[in-house]
Amino acid sequence: MADAPSRTPVDFWFDPICPWAWITSRWILEVERVRPIEVTWRLMSLAYLNLEQHQGEGLSERYKELMAKAWGPVRVCQAAAEEAGPGVLGPLYTAIGTRFHVQGRREDPAVLTEALTEAGLPADLAKAAEDDRYDQAIKDSHHLAFDRVGLDVGTPVIGVGPRAFFGPIVTPAPKGEDAGRLWDGVQLVTAFDGFYEIKRTRDREPSFE
Repeated sequence: MADAPSRTPVDFWFDPICPWAWITSRWILEVERVRPIEVTWRLMSLAYLNLEQHQGEGLSERYKELMAKAWGPVRVCQAAAEEAGPGVLGPLYTAIGTRFHVQGRREDPAVLTEALTEAGLPADLAKAAEDDRYDQAIKDSHHLAFDRVGLDVGTPVIGVGPRAFFGPIVTPAPKGEDAGRLWDGVQLVTAFDGFYEIKRTRDREPSFE
């Protein structure tokens, strides 16, 4: 029997609160089904990016309040990774993201305990949401991405080999071979060292279908 083709390692940095990263994450899972890639989930922090690295510049007070709350979920993810290993981040992200984005429960305090239980983790890890001892590890992971892509982007960041890029930002998440074809295109353009950006103004809200 011929050896199975090797799978290309892909790093995916996410913050659980971002709806656009959630959609892209559902796309990359589809890609993993139809292309030979293997995803490793990694943490970044929109709160750290916006409030510390950008020092809140240009942000409305409402958005600053949202960012202040954003530390909680990512801290819980870091605590879970320390408890059960980094492999738990994918299932936990799915459990949190489904509740935040698909069910629209971003303000529901029960989400984190429910998601931890679904991922087979101790529910009391939800207490990590208020524990800043996890912040340095989150920042270290964050820098693995943003030291490569720069600070004028957000989440998600995807790393393939020596390169990393922001996005793609897409809605809804392509399925099946459409997901694979988008991946093929992303790989093609990001293979060029001098390639930086393709962009248009968003004219629709994120769709979680």
